Amino acid sequence: MKKTLTLLAMTTSIATPAMAETLSVVGSWSSLPLNGEYEVPFWTETLPAASDGEIEVEMTTHDQMNLGVGDIYSLLGQGVYDVGMTVADYAVADAPELEGLDVPMLTGTADEARAMVDAARPMVDDIFASRFNSKVLAIAPYPPQVVFCNTEVGSLDDLEGKKVRASGRMTAKFLEALGAEGINVSFAEVPGALQKGVVDCAVTGAGSGYSAGWWEVSTHLMPIALGGWDPVVTAMNMDKWNSLDAEMQTLISTEIKAEFEDPAWASAQNALSNDIACLTGEGECQGGEVRDMTLVNVTAEDEAKAREILTAEVLPEWAERAGEEWKTRWNDSVGETVGVTIP
Repeated sequence: MKKTLTLLAMTTSIATPAMAETLSVVGSWSSLPLNGEYEVPFWTETLPAASDGEIEVEMTTHDQMNLGVGDIYSLLGQGVYDVGMTVADYAVADAPELEGLDVPMLTGTADEARAMVDAARPMVDDIFASRFNSKVLAIAPYPPQVVFCNTEVGSLDDLEGKKVRASGRMTAKFLEALGAEGINVSFAEVPGALQKGVVDCAVTGAGSGYSAGWWEVSTHLMPIALGGWDPVVTAMNMDKWNSLDAEMQTLISTEIKAEFEDPAWASAQNALSNDIACLTGEGECQGGEVRDMTLVNVTAEDEAKAREILTAEVLPEWAERAGEEWKTRWNDSVGETVGVTIP
């Protein structure tokens, strides 16, 4: 009988496939296209299929979990979940050096923004490893953070004296240097704040503003990346990453670049053009109703002034807080790519 049971156990062990690796994944804002069009399909369909069922995923988003946006990467580092993703700017209170990833007004196209992000990637890898006990898997864009105003504006100079809802710390610093007042208002409260005059203008992605109805309480759209491109960092808890074998690590790294990161960047520029067209009627709006906001074109003078302010005031202030090492690393990587040097 003992021999029979032993043989049965061995047979069962051979016949049963290895248990799948289950990953708990927390995505970014559930209402925005990055999550619905790229994050969810990749984690719930593409990666499990590419692994032949060796990887299973349980997925939600941080807003569905009611997580504070500033806690997402800290909780990831503690192992509360295996994979987390959100806007890098949300974590700068814990990692001021991370502000160097998303500098406003340095890039006007998706290709330029990706080149800047790629240059910053080694810095971001080190920041997440040391600050959040996490391995960076991908950095994907939200659309550039543009300006909605419920008052007439014609150039960057016209923001002087205005109260503007900022989308991040460095954006707020830029606004202050411009002579505007950076106001902290949550995304959901912006329409009411614009309508009541609590703020004159507000910064967010063009598509986000369209979806949230900001065109109902705004008259002018300035499609200038005043809030940067709001890169979303996808990272895995480092202990979890180190527990995976080399083959699975390679699979995840290869698939997430080819099937998530690259497609998200490839669509970013067209998405911006479409969103602007839908908000203003300038261009072809592919999907959705066309609104009638006034389009304020960005000028060479605006771009030159922005670089002057960044170089003279905003970036040196950041470098002082982040430290000399990060200033040097930024100059040698991101700065070299975009043609800006922090003095």
